[in-house]
Amino acid sequence: MTDAIRQLQKIVDDSDNIVFFGGAGVSTESGIPDFRSVDGLYNQKYDYPPETILSHTFFERHTKEFFDFYRDKMICPDAKPNAAHKKLAELEQAGKLRAVVTQNIDGLHTLAGSKTVYELHGSVHRNYCRKCRRFYPAEYILRSRGVPVCECGGVIKPDVVLYEESLDDNCIRGAVAAISSAEVLIVAGSSLTVYPAAGFLHYFRGEHLVLINRDATPYDGMATLVMHEKVGEVLSQIKVG
Repeated sequence: MTDAIRQLQKIVDDSDNIVFFGGAGVSTESGIPDFRSVDGLYNQKYDYPPETILSHTFFERHTKEFFDFYRDKMICPDAKPNAAHKKLAELEQAGKLRAVVTQNIDGLHTLAGSKTVYELHGSVHRNYCRKCRRFYPAEYILRSRGVPVCECGGVIKPDVVLYEESLDDNCIRGAVAAISSAEVLIVAGSSLTVYPAAGFLHYFRGEHLVLINRDATPYDGMATLVMHEKVGEVLSQIKVG
């Protein structure tokens, strides 16, 4: 056990008010690509840049092309929770972790057993008819061809926040309340360069800020503990109870 792991273990042992804030790097160990790394989606070649495809305007104007990309790159039906997701669910069950705030849309925190999860950017597992609001699971989107359509004739839209769209107000309020009242904030798998999500850290007033990320972040100098490691490899070493 390294000194950094011992320090993180003590922080966890001494608190029952921990909040976890996670980005794409939390799910890369489950085989889900991130966006901005060398191998991320933003560095792959498509007819349009991913930022353009994942925008509200593109969804409205090129709906079929949006869903071609969305099925291929955004829904990962075979992905399973990794060691990070499982440890966070264990910490919540033990009364240590109060909430997970995530930028990810893969639903793996919920699948791992976490109960209080604020999905800032929505989830691929929730899809709604724009006309009648009927719910459809991700499997329906995957099985459909072209533009998925409801039985009523309306177009089905994933409940994910696209570029040019606002975050959900209720989700924002819940995430801000959790972070602002936390004693410990563990931030992992995020470059902390994308707003408004990165701005959530400004609400933290607690004792310990822990950053776990493969690369350096703009907030490293503010943290109690910084670990440039894989999230799952770090959290898997933490003992609960």
